[in-house]
Amino acid sequence: MKLLHIAASPRGGQSESLALADTFLTAAHLAHPDIQIVEWNLWDGTLPPFGPDAAAAKMAVFAGETPTGAAAEAWDAAIATFRRFDDADHYLFSVPMWNAGVPYVLKQLIDVISQPGLVFGFDPEQGYSGLLRDKKAAVIYTSAVYGPGRPAAFGTDFQSTYLADWLRWAGVHDQREIHFRPNLATADAAAARTLAHNQADEQGKLFF
Repeated sequence: MKLLHIAASPRGGQSESLALADTFLTAAHLAHPDIQIVEWNLWDGTLPPFGPDAAAAKMAVFAGETPTGAAAEAWDAAIATFRRFDDADHYLFSVPMWNAGVPYVLKQLIDVISQPGLVFGFDPEQGYSGLLRDKKAAVIYTSAVYGPGRPAAFGTDFQSTYLADWLRWAGVHDQREIHFRPNLATADAAAARTLAHNQADEQGKLFF
């Protein structure tokens, strides 16, 4: 059983989402020593771009054609990235909120791998169908300003809504969420952090 941790924060030891992921992964490993944990830092430079050549390849495949030239190379890179993603049985995403949404490297991963015949199928009458089967995901969502129940001036959540919807669209319906959204202007941050780590520990133990 392979668990892929997809890390979307560039902040290293200063990252709240990565700290919670460490708690989750430690608990998962202690409870299930036989699982294989693989780390994928999305900031490591291995994500290919998704530009004109990749877009041309995608539309060619949609049309039932075979990409050629630079488009074929871009398509091969997209397939290799998808295989790296699909090789895992389950996922842990650590996702800080950036400008109400997800970090752009996570969106880049999603754009690269969300290809016809890989992540989704399409029928002109039935629409999209997710092709990821028998997988589940745990997602750690963090934010420093936005929080449920706070006024609109503190932000809007397009972070969890976007990723949860993409996972369902891709076929991953079993999703567990851990939220850490403290009000940093109050003393509640420490208590909220402790609660989030307790939840991460419990979710890690029960994930498999």
